[in-house]
Amino acid sequence: MADLFTTEPRPPLAELIRPKTIDEVVGQRHLLGPGKPLRLAFEARKLHSFILWGPPGVGKTTLGRLAARATNANFIAISAVLAGVKDIRQAIEDAQGALDREGKSTVLFVDEIHRFNKAQQDALLPHVESGLLTLVGGTTEHPGIEVNNALLSRAQVYTLHPFTGEELQQLYERALPQLSDVTLTGDALDLLKGFADGDGRRFLNLLEQVSNAASGAGLKEADLEFAKNSTSPSLRRFDKGGDAHYELISALHKSVRGSSVDASLYWLARMLEGGADGRYLARRLVRMAVEDIGLADPRAMQVTLNAAEVYDRLGSPEGELALAEATVYLCIAPKSNAVYNAWNQVQAFIKKDGSRDVPIHLRNAPTKLMKQMGYGKAYRYAHDEPHAYAANENYFPDGMPTETWYEPTDRGMEQKIGEKLAWLKSLDDAARRGEP
Repeated sequence: MADLFTTEPRPPLAELIRPKTIDEVVGQRHLLGPGKPLRLAFEARKLHSFILWGPPGVGKTTLGRLAARATNANFIAISAVLAGVKDIRQAIEDAQGALDREGKSTVLFVDEIHRFNKAQQDALLPHVESGLLTLVGGTTEHPGIEVNNALLSRAQVYTLHPFTGEELQQLYERALPQLSDVTLTGDALDLLKGFADGDGRRFLNLLEQVSNAASGAGLKEADLEFAKNSTSPSLRRFDKGGDAHYELISALHKSVRGSSVDASLYWLARMLEGGADGRYLARRLVRMAVEDIGLADPRAMQVTLNAAEVYDRLGSPEGELALAEATVYLCIAPKSNAVYNAWNQVQAFIKKDGSRDVPIHLRNAPTKLMKQMGYGKAYRYAHDEPHAYAANENYFPDGMPTETWYEPTDRGMEQKIGEKLAWLKSLDDAARRGEP
């Protein structure tokens, strides 16, 4: 039994499969592929200071370590979240000692370097300038905003990208020997890839969690259902009221959607008579205006908001008439759930697709570095275009197909909206054909 308490803990999966050479690194081909800047620097064994900018879990620490290994340099890592000027001084002393004793240069990796204040960043400058330190900074914030200009002038900025689905698949295949002889089905892997959202560390942590759970359950393969159960808590719905309460509000909502004035008034009165809170009903009427009327009659939202304010001022029974009037208005208004459907589709797409970068031409460029990186360079200012419309311009992320989620109905105001969208599309088509 004593062995249970003396056995050293197993390192996390992400640490176990951390790359030891540049060829083992997954992703970041724009920096590490043949002829690319970091590969050339590593292979030449002549490093320059650089800052790695990207989201969490994309390899910033790994590249810092590989930079030291590639040049046989001393490696020191500090976190800007925890470190202060004292820690920086100690790192400088250690670097000087390594140089004096072994003739080794030092790679100093500063994680979350944007957390250093100006004084802390300035403390690094003379030692980066002298060559005692090769600085590798990691940051999730834009260095052009969060890092001092003096330090930026001494370091290259490299952007790291989130892992793609294919790259996460490569991580899975590399991790397989460490997963307790457990494999995952394709659906289960896709689920974890979606949860990871491009974060390799998070993906590996999820893999480890699922494989450990499967191994403990005596399974050799984890399917989608098992992955769901082992990576997210089973939430129970809490019912604040009785079934009758929700049955009544459902009847009211469906009667409004069905344009039945008298049935809607009946269910509204039933709820008020039964003691339902008028403010709750007012909120639900606003929801109906948004979900079932939408842009077919944009005034419906304001009518329900006004009714809610009247009820809040007058209370029952005087304010109930305002709720009744709003209910009747919603019943007779043209109906559309086009925006509601579009919004649900967009949310579902984003959850499945992950986070794509904002195209360079749509980015703002308040700093000199951003301008040098080409931010906003090819942006077309709509007001300078014919009809104040940049025909055939792309506002989606690069590489993402153009989607059409919002499809207006031919009812009420949305009929006019549909005509406007059709006209704009004709301008796009003409621009694609090269017509003026």
